[in-house]
Amino acid sequence: MAEIIKERMTVANEQELVVFLIGMRVNKVWKVQKWVPVAAAMARMLKELNEHPEMGFLGVESTLNFPTTLMIQYWRSFEDLAVYAGNKNAVHLPAWREFNRRIGSNGDVGIWHETYRIPAGSYEAVYNNMPAFGMGKVFPLVPAIGQRESARARIAAKQE
Repeated sequence: MAEIIKERMTVANEQELVVFLIGMRVNKVWKVQKWVPVAAAMARMLKELNEHPEMGFLGVESTLNFPTTLMIQYWRSFEDLAVYAGNKNAVHLPAWREFNRRIGSNGDVGIWHETYRIPAGSYEAVYNNMPAFGMGKVFPLVPAIGQRESARARIAAKQE
């Protein structure tokens, strides 16, 4: 089990951040041969990204609310994300082509994503009695005191 940090912490919000929400939805549970390969492809992508930090992937949090999955991915920049998505030598592009070949828009498995490009200083977070989580895994954690004590102050704070 991850170590619990027993104080209010926040992240230093001094750099741009791209938050990429991505997931799938199993629309026809009995079509295991359709949705298992989609889930397996995502696992391969995450393995590749974790092994190659130079690609700009910072980290991920995942949750399952069957039949829908949700991954919150953190990226260094939108450009890094776009380059990875279009890289013919990486796992994503062949997996995307295979999804379109095998499933396309037939309704068996849904896929989705949302992308948010957030300028430095325009996001905030707070964690209390939590292990490193979310942005707190990918950015330095600092005590949520002084100019970082409230959400309003964290968003408005001029970084030292």
